[in-house]
Amino acid sequence: MTQPEMSATPKDIAQSVRDHLTFSIGKDAPHASVHDWRVALSLAVRDRIVEPWFASTRATYDGKLKRVHYLSMEFLIGRLLEDSIVNLGLDDMAREALHGFGVDYDEVIHDEPEAALGNGGLGRLAACYMESMATLGCPAYGYGLRYEHGLFRQRFDHGRQVETAENWLKSRNPWEFERPEAAYEIGFGGWVEGDGPRKIWHPAESVIAAAYDMPVIGWRGRWANTLRLWSGKPVQEFDLERFNRGEYVAAGAAESLARTITRVLYPDDSTEAGKELRLKQEYFFTAASVRDIMRRFASGDESIAALPDRVAIQMNDTHPSIAGAELVRVLIDDFGQEFDAAADMAVRVLNYTNHTLLPEALETWSEGLFRKILPRHMDLVERIDDHHKRRNPSRPWELSAIHHGQVHMGTLAFMQSGHVNGVSALHTDLMKETVFHDLNRLHPDRIVNVTNGVTPRRWLYSANPTLAGLITETLGDEEWVDHLDRLKRLEPSADDSAWLDRYAAAKRSNKVALSNWLGERLGIVPDPDALFDVQIKRIHEYKRQLLNVLETISRWDEIRQNPGADWQPRVKIFGGKAAPGYVVAKEIVHLINDVAAVVNKDPAMQGRLIVAYPANYNVSMAVRLIPAADLSEQISTAGKEASGTGNMKLSMNGALTIGTLDGANVEIREQVGAENFFLFGMNTAEVEKRRAMQDHAAQAIAESPALARAIELIAAGTFGGDRDRYGRLVDILRKWDDYLVCSDFADYRSTQGDIDAAYRDQRGWNRMAALNTARMGWFSSDRSIRDYMSRVWDMEASDEQAARQRAGQPAG
Repeated sequence: MTQPEMSATPKDIAQSVRDHLTFSIGKDAPHASVHDWRVALSLAVRDRIVEPWFASTRATYDGKLKRVHYLSMEFLIGRLLEDSIVNLGLDDMAREALHGFGVDYDEVIHDEPEAALGNGGLGRLAACYMESMATLGCPAYGYGLRYEHGLFRQRFDHGRQVETAENWLKSRNPWEFERPEAAYEIGFGGWVEGDGPRKIWHPAESVIAAAYDMPVIGWRGRWANTLRLWSGKPVQEFDLERFNRGEYVAAGAAESLARTITRVLYPDDSTEAGKELRLKQEYFFTAASVRDIMRRFASGDESIAALPDRVAIQMNDTHPSIAGAELVRVLIDDFGQEFDAAADMAVRVLNYTNHTLLPEALETWSEGLFRKILPRHMDLVERIDDHHKRRNPSRPWELSAIHHGQVHMGTLAFMQSGHVNGVSALHTDLMKETVFHDLNRLHPDRIVNVTNGVTPRRWLYSANPTLAGLITETLGDEEWVDHLDRLKRLEPSADDSAWLDRYAAAKRSNKVALSNWLGERLGIVPDPDALFDVQIKRIHEYKRQLLNVLETISRWDEIRQNPGADWQPRVKIFGGKAAPGYVVAKEIVHLINDVAAVVNKDPAMQGRLIVAYPANYNVSMAVRLIPAADLSEQISTAGKEASGTGNMKLSMNGALTIGTLDGANVEIREQVGAENFFLFGMNTAEVEKRRAMQDHAAQAIAESPALARAIELIAAGTFGGDRDRYGRLVDILRKWDDYLVCSDFADYRSTQGDIDAAYRDQRGWNRMAALNTARMGWFSSDRSIRDYMSRVWDMEASDEQAARQRAGQPAG
């Protein structure tokens, strides 16, 4: 890997900050705001990233190294300033430099707005993978969209979720470089001319995809990759003639369309206009990325036959799955390939990560809409489907990328990929048995598993410096940060009382900090000695926040019925957003807040139970919550969660898990030990059997008086004062309960009782928590990327590729 000169002193950093404050921002120190100091520090840090970034790019080109191109609709990168400082090893120097100016370093760090480029696990995973690829020296480009507003900012109005626009780009983004030379005209609609293989597409409207680059620096600053984000720009900026005719709105119509493409992540697609915008958005980002990849390849002056040896494209979920048709189009139109050769080559270049077994998340588009927006690509999809059929004559007739008037993007992605990976062992097995059963029979070696991971730099070393310091002191150096399996060496310390006290003290300091923050944010100050019970994830029925709420209601009711009992103090902490169009999820949000309002005002709960739901969960909030958590709620219906990454972050930071055998919970339990994991609920096979029972919900309610009582309290208007307020949720629980909340309730509630008992034995609890930390090294995203490199991309790290080429050996 490239090893740049990273020598610096606090004086060097201070001088660079002062120069940028003066010459880049135009301020002198006495009149600079926190914002000014933050931008100046960001630019000073960015300066130290540019040289390793250039060196890495030169090494990739000079060595003709294979590069992976990671296409993702989301990159939930959070705040980049602290990440970059940590990875460059400039923590102490930057702090000292700002201190010399009389400026609070922590205030400056927290002034940075979060880049609104993602929603949840999918985007955070992509961010972790970009950081790990840079750490490992894996040559890579990330491709996504430069959302103007991203998902949304969440606030609560009388407990209801209200969505407002994010404004992270309202001021200068110091991390990005605009690349006006990298711009592509992306078309939509229109008509196709000609009957031959090289048809001519005449789009009805076009938008320019303009590139903005952000460098991503790896641990110790040894290698840097690029995150390229596309922004929509008009082909014609402004129609002066129409403006002069008084058509003021119409004069800016082209600019409005272009900006709309990259305004919002996941626009509501409950309307036809919303579906059209989302399809345009996905094609816009994917087409620009594919054309950019092929332009870069062509600049290397190699035969097109070398493409699979130089380029790997990873489609992160189905959103970029139109990449196959676009790559085929480019190979035919721009590189003169015949269709069959182009289609075969696409399979050698493309790979697809599946993140869900939920049918609604395996995208489909109506054939009419697809043909309307992408007429050339509709023709190509039909030909790709026919090509796959010819290559696989035993294919069942009903197995097609186009059927019942729908274009099935998951099927299309599978057909055009050399490898299709699941994101946990269980998920991968279920893919073979369910959504891709027939395709797996045709291509038995195509599906592989790459279990998710998280970067230890962000989620342990930086997020939890107190625990990280203890780990470094115990192990003797910081080598564990890039070899996380070395955490295993902590295991003997879990039986050392003095060391375990220090481990517990680190956890308590994080809980004190979170308690103080909740006091500032919500006006409630939990006792740090209470059990901090955390469920942080997107609000969705299958993730079963509703199960947690029902247990909370039951706990509250029991405490009221028997206030003199020895109750284990518990703080229930929720975090997460509901999709704007997801009515049931938004009702669950409302219920959580209504329950919190009742519980937190009840004098009988003092010192016994608190419910906290801070609004606008994001990466920065996760950094506060995860190190302070005692209990990690991973309670999805078995068979529904592909993997999860929050479960890994929480366990790595010493939270014990209460969970089902779902997603990566299975592997976490195997790694940390069944005795250090609170298992409950049905497994996948039992879930399917139970769901087949017509009256499973009613039966579960009849068998559990506590559950019946909790549901009745909701139905009676106890939370919110209106008997009809949660009629929909009550009906779901009593009549349908597709996600088997009622059927798993009794076991969940019983297991929560076991957790209370275990927490009272603080030494035993702390030992289990410490063993969770010690045994989570396998879940580093560095391991995940190594798996991708060997199992999917057929490539090695930069220094390994270069060494093979010097020795005259083939790469890979």
